[in-house]
Amino acid sequence: MASAPTVDAAFLDKDGNPLFHLEHEPHHPEGSSTMLGFWIYLMSDCLIFACLFATYAVLGGNYAAGPGPKDLFDLPLVALNTAMLLFSSITYGFAMLAMEKNRVAATQGWLAITGLFGLAFLGIELYEFAHLIHEGATPMRSGFLSAFFALVGTHGLHVTFGIIWLVTLMAQVAKKGLIPANQRRLMCLSMFWHFLDVVWIGVFTFVYLMGMLR
Repeated sequence: MASAPTVDAAFLDKDGNPLFHLEHEPHHPEGSSTMLGFWIYLMSDCLIFACLFATYAVLGGNYAAGPGPKDLFDLPLVALNTAMLLFSSITYGFAMLAMEKNRVAATQGWLAITGLFGLAFLGIELYEFAHLIHEGATPMRSGFLSAFFALVGTHGLHVTFGIIWLVTLMAQVAKKGLIPANQRRLMCLSMFWHFLDVVWIGVFTFVYLMGMLR
């Protein structure tokens, strides 16, 4: 008669009864792999914006007998919008400095200010879009406007996602404090936020400034 198969002790409870699931899931360190994965994501985002910039470079001069950048762009307003995003980058840097000192209240305060600057940026951008559409400069009007709305709108969607992410992290910090996992998430959002600043500087230079010089 065959003997009963032996069961590994790891799959038995304290009374010797077999377990059909592990009581504690094995913990896998996620620090380095999380950061590596996020860098890979940022590189894929770089490719997306590179394609949008290339599209604008090809179609940016195709006005289809319609309005061009000089007719549509309000450069002082765009400069103000740029300042809002750059200020948000500075305040996020202050939040990271407070995080390094384990100051939860200061970190939350600077994150809130960063979010307000981000909302101001989005508000000005939505106002600009609404004004352009009111003037008849819709994405369907010309290749220039299609490329413009695609590039600037995609960046605006990224900022919107960043603000939602920021609010979510603020809630997590309020609940659990500056634990290592939250610090790692704040670092990832920091890279994402500064990446959006760099992209916007490219948009401001390539689309708005160079557009006004055409």
